[in-house]
Amino acid sequence: MAERAWSKIKNISEVKPIERKFEWWGPSPEEARKNLVSKPKGLRDKGTSLKEAVKRYVRDGINLGIGGFVNTRIPVAAIHEIIRQGAKDLTLSFQSESLTAEWLAGAMILDENHVSIKRAEIAWWAYEVIGLAPMLRYLAKNGMIELDDYTNYGMAARFKAGAMGLPFIPTRDHGGTDMETTNRGTMIKCPFTGRNVYLVPACYPDVGIIHVQGADKYGNCRIFGPLCTCPEIASAAVNTIVTAEKILSEESIRQYPNLTEIPFPMTDAVVHQPFGGYPGAVYGFYWFDMKHIRMFREICEEFRKTGNKDKLEEYYNRYIFECETPDEFINKIPPEDRQEAIKSDGGQPVIL
Repeated sequence: MAERAWSKIKNISEVKPIERKFEWWGPSPEEARKNLVSKPKGLRDKGTSLKEAVKRYVRDGINLGIGGFVNTRIPVAAIHEIIRQGAKDLTLSFQSESLTAEWLAGAMILDENHVSIKRAEIAWWAYEVIGLAPMLRYLAKNGMIELDDYTNYGMAARFKAGAMGLPFIPTRDHGGTDMETTNRGTMIKCPFTGRNVYLVPACYPDVGIIHVQGADKYGNCRIFGPLCTCPEIASAAVNTIVTAEKILSEESIRQYPNLTEIPFPMTDAVVHQPFGGYPGAVYGFYWFDMKHIRMFREICEEFRKTGNKDKLEEYYNRYIFECETPDEFINKIPPEDRQEAIKSDGGQPVIL
C-alpha cells in the first residue's frame, strides 16, 4: 500500500522531507563499535547473581533494550530487579512488549525519583488479546513520555542494523503513510534503482536484557520457539544481561553448536533463573499465566480511570519490593497456577 502511494510521485524533488534534528537515543554506532572492540573475547565464566548484574550494568539515563515479544520469553526477573534497584531517565527500546514496559511505567507513576522513563522507541506496547496498555495510555496522554513509533519489521530492522554495526538500514515499509510522522526515519532516493526507499536509524541499546531457555556459563545461548529479535538485540547492545531457565554444560554447547543463537562474545552476564519469564510464556517450560496478567492489567486500568494508586502500590509491594529475589516472586504465585502454566505448555520440544 505504501509503495503504491509513493509510486505516484514522479520526481523525488516533489517530496518535502520532514525536518528533524537527529540524535542517538543511546550510544552512537562509533561509540558502540568502540565498546565492542574493547571487550575481552576469551572464554570466561560470566555467571553471576541478577542483583550483581543489574548493579554493574544498569544506570540512570541508559537505553535499555528489552528482549522477548509482548508476553513471550520476556525478561521478567531482570525488570523486577531493575525496579527494585531503581533507574531514572531510561530510554526503552523493544519490538513489542506489554508486562515489562508496563511494570516500569507503573514504578514511575509510584515514584519517578526511583524509576522513570524518558522515552521509548517501539513497535508495540499493549496486551494483544486482553486489551491496550493502561500505563502507556496514561503516560502518553499526560505528556510524560516521548515516543518513537515504528512497525514491528522496522524495529527488528533497527536492531539488525545495530548488530551489523551500521548507522541505518533501508526498509520497504513506513513510507507513504503517517508512519513517517511518528518516527525518526527518512525517505531517500535509492542510488541504484532511482526509487524511493525508507531508512530507519540503527538501534544501539546501552544494555540488552534477554531471557532464554538455556545458556552456558560463558554466555552461549539457546533459544527455542520464536527468536523475538533477541540475537539482534544482544549483538547491538553494548552490554547484555542474560537470564536462563537452565545452565548448560560446555560439552552440550559443543555437541550442538548450530543451536547457539547468541554466541558468548555478545553476553556480559549470565544468571541462572528458573521461571525468569513468568507470568509470560517460555517455550518448552511454561505457558502464559493469564490470570496474573489480567489481574495486573486490571489494577493498572483502575488507576488510569480513577487516579487511585492504592491497589497499584499494594501490587508492587507484594510482588516486587518485598521480594529479595525472583524466586520469592515465584513463590507468591499459587502452586496450582504455576502447574497449570507448565501443563499448558504441553512439553514443547527443546534440546538442553
